[in-house]
Amino acid sequence: MIRRFFAVMAGVLFLALPARAQDFTNATIETIQLTDTLYMLVGVGGNIGLSVGEDGVYIIDDQYAPMSDRIKAAIAALSDKPVRFVVNTHWHFDHAGGNEVFGGDGAVIVAHDNVRKRMVTGQEMPAFDRSVPPAAPAALPIVTFSETAALHLNGEEARAIHLPHAHTDGDAMIHWPASNVLHMGDTFFNGIFPFIDAWSGGGIAGMISAADQALALVDEETKIIPGHGPLATKADLLKFRDFLATVQTRALSAKEKGQTGEEWAASAPLADLQEEWGGGFLSAEQFAQIVFAGL
Repeated sequence: MIRRFFAVMAGVLFLALPARAQDFTNATIETIQLTDTLYMLVGVGGNIGLSVGEDGVYIIDDQYAPMSDRIKAAIAALSDKPVRFVVNTHWHFDHAGGNEVFGGDGAVIVAHDNVRKRMVTGQEMPAFDRSVPPAAPAALPIVTFSETAALHLNGEEARAIHLPHAHTDGDAMIHWPASNVLHMGDTFFNGIFPFIDAWSGGGIAGMISAADQALALVDEETKIIPGHGPLATKADLLKFRDFLATVQTRALSAKEKGQTGEEWAASAPLADLQEEWGGGFLSAEQFAQIVFAGL
């Protein structure tokens, strides 16, 4: 549990830094088996979903490009077949940074329409004071969808479902109904303040809606892969949803009173939540500013 905790926290802390500024020398991949064919890979960046079976291999997200060899090694320990598909839950570099590598190897990259649009043009991330240049052609999704898509491989269906204006405007969660497994990407940060990219069309209302949509699909036995944090349960997701609702209520009240985001954040409105949710790379004050920006 201690080793898993530090692996998860490393992934979260690395989110805020460009890949070129990081040292991946000692980075590792932890493989967590969920079913006979499904796995969760924990490394540096967003958690990866992995399907391995007779039809081949596909992954949900691919972290940073420098992690690609380690990801390939973890997959090779389970299968000698190539990665056929990469499904991106959204465009951020800690989830889609390996696209160019896997795409260059021949994998078909699948994502929501808005993921491709944002990767083609490049993006600004004011929250981290950085610009993300346009992606290389090999990194771009070549199959996109507007609402839903499905992969029928390895004996079961994986459903990709768009979650509008949540973490970004291009989020998708991936549901394996037969296996009772759900990958939520960054619409779910398990146990820590989430980053909500208001500058890419995200907002806390959409995050709550995403949690509600996910809760309608899961039960007490569902294994939920969050974008960041340890493998989760329905109870963890419900706790996250209620936390978001509490923060939204406070933020809307401040806005109705005419406060700016800076004024509200400076008043320490989430100080009581810092101990429980502040173990990631965002402080309560930073999270408050991000939430207000996306109201």
